[in-house]
Amino acid sequence: MTLIQDTLPQTRHLATAIPGPASTALHREREAHVTSGFGVALPVFINRAGGGILEDVDGNRIIDLAAGIAVTSVGASNPHVQTRVAAQMGRFTHTCFMVTEYDSFTQVAAWLNTHVPGDFDKRTALFTTGAEAVENAVKIARAATGRERVLVFDDAYHGRSLLTLAMTAKENPYKLTFGPFPGEVFRAPTATRLWARGAEATATSELKAVEALLDENGPETFAAMVIEPIQGEGGFLVPAPGFLAGLRELATRHGIVLVMDEIQTGLGRTGTLFASEHDGVAGDLTLTAKALAGGLPLSAVTGRADIMNSVHKGGLGGTYAGNPVACAAALGVFEAFEDGTLLGNANTIESTAREILEPLVAETSVVAEFRGRGAMLALEFTDKATLAPLPALAAEVAAACHGQGVLVLVCGTDGNVIRLLPPLVIGQELLRDGLQVLRGAITAANNARPDAANTAALASA
Repeated sequence: MTLIQDTLPQTRHLATAIPGPASTALHREREAHVTSGFGVALPVFINRAGGGILEDVDGNRIIDLAAGIAVTSVGASNPHVQTRVAAQMGRFTHTCFMVTEYDSFTQVAAWLNTHVPGDFDKRTALFTTGAEAVENAVKIARAATGRERVLVFDDAYHGRSLLTLAMTAKENPYKLTFGPFPGEVFRAPTATRLWARGAEATATSELKAVEALLDENGPETFAAMVIEPIQGEGGFLVPAPGFLAGLRELATRHGIVLVMDEIQTGLGRTGTLFASEHDGVAGDLTLTAKALAGGLPLSAVTGRADIMNSVHKGGLGGTYAGNPVACAAALGVFEAFEDGTLLGNANTIESTAREILEPLVAETSVVAEFRGRGAMLALEFTDKATLAPLPALAAEVAAACHGQGVLVLVCGTDGNVIRLLPPLVIGQELLRDGLQVLRGAITAANNARPDAANTAALASA
């Protein structure tokens, strides 16, 4: 079965300015009815989406380098997903798994138990959102250990509920005005951004800091240690080699449940099914969401059977947890990954992006680092002389791309990172077009800076 709808041309096309008149009118209507508490990266209204294209109501075809924040990895209209969902919709839409059961819930759990890293007997619980998965992982860890405290890391993002906001690092916009937050959450350093001291030194020094924090507060009081194997909203920060392995050793030594938050990194995004595979580390619990159901709300906690089964009967669940339509979609996602093509695509995306964008580190005074794995890539913008973040420049580059029909997103604790999350089904020609637009926008922004001439001279020296 093909992975892309044939009816949506896979080429960038500007029919109007972006946003166009139809989107602008709909956005005004949105403002009259929807709370202003929701932001928007690009105020266009989508009519169709598939492959690497978003087609808006004005007829513009926009290159999608965001995938709904790593959700539509198999495409926004993948035939495997559509076929499964349509069949389930024809049978029933909901019963609540805690009331009457259905086999698709079990099938999704079985697939995750088989494919999530870790050579041990596993069990899975399904939920609806990523934040729900994080909160339930904490509940499970507390039930299993009889402890309360949770260790998280600098630059972490774990969700928007009150507990997950306590676990999240970035203040604005996520936490501003919403406190106080639940206690018993402790924050430790992670691999230093822009590894000024070298990757090995960073892993060693930061692991010592984590151990010192545990010793100061009593390692026997910590139920869970929660980390993203590549930090997402924090800026696509790849941990220094040895850092995750060091955390695994600390967690094992102190009886702490190691939770791998693979909500953004999981399901093929980094060129392996799970990002923790790059480091050869398995969490006691692994969290998935986002790409799990191809755009439908579904999340999961998968982990050691003894830990997962430590919760009393009825202690886990939710009205919509593991909804049958979402489970059907997940089974379609699993089918799309069966032949390995999408994992190969993720690695090809990385190679192409490195070819086009990595030279900007040497060619400009504003791109401090190009980083990431697979189809989870980022450019960090700083003043190279001081490493001071340049969030305004990142926003300027993103706006320039949007105006030319290329969707990119800004992230990072300092808001100075542009992240790339293309669907894994994007074609090479379309990807190259989008990346060249991004490269041009960065070059133009760099050349407009007063120190651009000096940078060019240094690059040619």
